[in-house]
Amino acid sequence: MNISKSEQRILHALAQGGAIRHLRDGRHIVAVECVTREGYLLSGVSLDLFARLRRRGLIVSRGGGPYRISAKGLLFVRAQANNR
Repeated sequence: MNISKSEQRILHALAQGGAIRHLRDGRHIVAVECVTREGYLLSGVSLDLFARLRRRGLIVSRGGGPYRISAKGLLFVRAQANNR
């Protein structure tokens, strides 16, 4: 499966403990934001990118909570140098 650079960046943040928070308007998700484990907002997360990750099964939500990386998503994330 081909993963774009932006999808890879989001998956990497989720693999380190981040989450994607969503805002619903009734039944539909109208806004999303990716929060890193440190609490920073990651830019570049659109509804289109969110839908692609969800459709492929790379992120999941349990019990109505924020979306986190799935076991399948962990298999597709590539290692990246971390500047900590």
